[in-house]
Amino acid sequence: MSGHELHNAEGHRALELPQPLFLPVAGAALVLHGGRADSLTPPPLLNLPGLRMRPLARALNQDPLFADVLVASVRYRMRGWNGQWADPVQDARRALEELRAVAGPIPVVLVGHSTGARAALRAADDPHVQGVVALAPWCPPGEPVKHLAGCTVMALHDESDRITTATDTWSYLRRARAAGGRVRRIRMPRGRHAMIREARLWHRLTTACAATALGLAEPPGGGQSEETAWRTELVDAADVPLHGR
Repeated sequence: MSGHELHNAEGHRALELPQPLFLPVAGAALVLHGGRADSLTPPPLLNLPGLRMRPLARALNQDPLFADVLVASVRYRMRGWNGQWADPVQDARRALEELRAVAGPIPVVLVGHSTGARAALRAADDPHVQGVVALAPWCPPGEPVKHLAGCTVMALHDESDRITTATDTWSYLRRARAAGGRVRRIRMPRGRHAMIREARLWHRLTTACAATALGLAEPPGGGQSEETAWRTELVDAADVPLHGR
């Protein structure tokens, strides 16, 4: 049995639920942390990409709009994307299945960072996923977009990021818009890839975007009509009002 097949063994639980768990809920936000391009090893106990997403998950939980929303995380079997295997996508799909078994067929927003954002965008073909919030996503040329028709896709990226490139992100969202997605491109002033600088702004905007995807709020920085609210022009984070957050 190959290393890859070994790590695909049954028994992996991909959904990490909060404790205590309160049900029923009106919707869910699934958080997907970053990883590596290639690695067949499991995430370590001290998993820095996962730790980075914990404050963001807390920000979602603490927002009044998410009072009836379950915030959970996706647990990966391996650290890597691993080429054709796209392992985080498999984990995201399994987590969505496990979520349905726990909470029923509720609307879901996927909130992903880096590799986790790429996995979230791929897994958005699930019928219960209403949208994706992609943070400094890994969007290499050629990523599929046809499945995003009717889906809300909002990306936040600092153009000084040197791990993933904002240029690829903006190009991906233009293609997603042409495929029928509702897109918003938000240019962040700082934070680069780790989103440490201006972390509070990243968290506030992420929460606002996730609320939009679930139909709980208007698009941040959006217009007054469907046509002006969803456009491909870049929006600067500084120009997005975030009243009440």
